[in-house]
Amino acid sequence: MSTANLDPTLNTHSPHAAEHEEDHRMFGFIIFLLSESVIFLSFFVGYTVYKTNLTDWLPAGVEGLEVREPLINTIVLVSSSFVIYFAERFLHKENLWGFRAFWLLTMAMGSFFLYGQAVEWMGLPFGFTDGVFGGTFYLLTGFHGLHVMTGVLLQGIMLGRSFLPNNYAGGEFGVAATSLFWHFVDVIWIILFILIYVWQ
Repeated sequence: MSTANLDPTLNTHSPHAAEHEEDHRMFGFIIFLLSESVIFLSFFVGYTVYKTNLTDWLPAGVEGLEVREPLINTIVLVSSSFVIYFAERFLHKENLWGFRAFWLLTMAMGSFFLYGQAVEWMGLPFGFTDGVFGGTFYLLTGFHGLHVMTGVLLQGIMLGRSFLPNNYAGGEFGVAATSLFWHFVDVIWIILFILIYVWQ
């Protein structure tokens, strides 16, 4: 009889061991998101300081930003947080096709947001080098867009892994972490939307 059979705590394939390992990984991922939050917070503070202290904030000839299209993109992105939540619910119920459908819809909504941001960028009358506003605008929206793109790519990986046999036997860390990252991206965008588009 093996030692692993005598002592269940040495069995690394036990459900308890898998759950314990998943908890540690999630804790590390939360620490990562907190570090990302500090970066975004520094950008928010910098944007606020510049905006409240510079007299010529907007580039020459620019009176403000169009809000309608960014608002539509915002609604789509924020709504995707609810969609990915339902995808997780389907996975918990072991309904893989329901999970895949809602997960794919989340990817489509994230891709729509990126497309809308690209269209907005192409239509703007100022560039990255047009004053402090131009630089901070493209830095903030571009850095966030990079996170959205990363989120969509992670979702694609998780969607592909859902077709692997027994993929969730050791837990659902990948899906849970990707979903948490997506909620983080959505919250950051709400703050950005208020700072850039509402507070003009």
